[in-house]
Amino acid sequence: MSSTRAIRDLKEVEEKEPSKEFQDLIRRELELIGEDPKREGLLATPRRVARAMTWLTQGYRHTAEEVVGNGVFTEAHDNMIMVRDIELYSMCEHHMLPFFGKAHVAYIPNGRIVGLSKIPRIVDVFARRLQVQERLTEEIAEGLCSVLQPSGVGVVIEAYHLCMMMRGVQKQNSKTITSALRGVFREDPKTRDEFLRLAHNGRD
Repeated sequence: MSSTRAIRDLKEVEEKEPSKEFQDLIRRELELIGEDPKREGLLATPRRVARAMTWLTQGYRHTAEEVVGNGVFTEAHDNMIMVRDIELYSMCEHHMLPFFGKAHVAYIPNGRIVGLSKIPRIVDVFARRLQVQERLTEEIAEGLCSVLQPSGVGVVIEAYHLCMMMRGVQKQNSKTITSALRGVFREDPKTRDEFLRLAHNGRD
């Protein structure tokens, strides 16, 4: 998502008052953990949290087709196109704690290409939902397939999960890597190997 669009979407969230039900729910949550929601520092917390959650889950209100819009073009190019190191931020659906990292997305066109800035937007559509990394990886691949009908798609995500770092096993340096392959990326070993090499080892 471009910085301009992100600012616009955030402004829309900030201008829209969260529902009383949502704020009351967060206020009750504060009580249940032993806090006093009437304390000065927490008076505006229910409203802030409701707005933050609306922002962090905005992917439910968008589709891959919507964010791509008219950014698809006819082009005879038939070699791999990759956008690497796309920052992503999502929330684990099991504990509602963040996970974050990078996505590497590639495709081989079948007569059509997509504007490069649209690929990170597709990533954000699915990352801005409650997720597990495995499903997120598959949904990004399917989203690009539905928009372009390419000859193949490859997605690799490398992410750190706060549900593992802050609680539970508390392993600070563990990184989870997932991949999803479609079309020639799955069927052709050379194409698959090229993609995985660029995704995992193609660091500057």
